[in-house]
Amino acid sequence: QVQLVESGGGLVQAGGSLRLSCAASGRTFSTYPMGWFRQAPEKAREFVARINWNGGVTNYADSVKGRFTISRDGTKNAVYLQMNSLKPEDTANYYCAAGGSSGSARDYNYWGQGTQVTVSS
Repeated sequence: QVQLVESGGGLVQAGGSLRLSCAASGRTFSTYPMGWFRQAPEKAREFVARINWNGGVTNYADSVKGRFTISRDGTKNAVYLQMNSLKPEDTANYYCAAGGSSGSARDYNYWGQGTQVTVSS
């Protein structure tokens, strides 16, 4: 069993930066691939980024490539999403997820409660 808790969301102006954190509990955290997804009001949940179990492989949605960076720290049982050059269209609730190895939300077994990111123009 893995429990996930996100933090770091907030209100930021366009062009600004935020760093999201996802704290994970569970002994097997280090073996799980991890992902970040987001969901804006009245829109489907969409893939943002994912990272494999040891941090050696990362993938990004085209919309965030070059602006966002996913990383993980096994010693702290944490996954991070560094978001730079934020745009108003990045406004959404951001979710951390564990257990999946693709860009499909259906592949992930565990989810956090989400953290809101709002980017003002």
